[in-house]
Amino acid sequence: MTHQISLMPARKRIALIAHDDRKQDLLEWARFNKGKLSRHDLYATGTTGTLLQQELDLPVHTFLSGPLGGDQQVGAKIAENAIDVLIFFWDPLETHPHDPDVRALLRLAVLQNIPVAMNRSSADFIFSSSLMDAEYERQLYDFAGRLERRRAIDALRASGKR
Repeated sequence: MTHQISLMPARKRIALIAHDDRKQDLLEWARFNKGKLSRHDLYATGTTGTLLQQELDLPVHTFLSGPLGGDQQVGAKIAENAIDVLIFFWDPLETHPHDPDVRALLRLAVLQNIPVAMNRSSADFIFSSSLMDAEYERQLYDFAGRLERRRAIDALRASGKR
């Protein structure tokens, strides 16, 4: 698969999201990592962003609440190459009315090849990486080209040619 390179800056743009039952865990993690978080630009969905601002006394760009479109807003920023890291403490034991939005958000993070932490351990690993405070050449894969090739192959199969 062909790819391009996108330079991820040393000052990362980090999206922070937490489902209700995981907000306290994210706040504790953020408090522990306040020094490192202060060196980056922070984004968060609704309530999580407000709680982070109060807890850390750091600027946080807040989107709408997740169920009201905040997850989609973060996804759009990822698609626009305006978010570099996604920290999403989700609750795997609850169903949420916006589960399709969550799935779409995670799909975009994978398509754009950004680091994603879905729990405290993975967030710790990402934040302890020497790459966190350095520029990074992130590969952007040509998924659109892949889809075009797949359509061409499917069309050939449908016509009976191989």
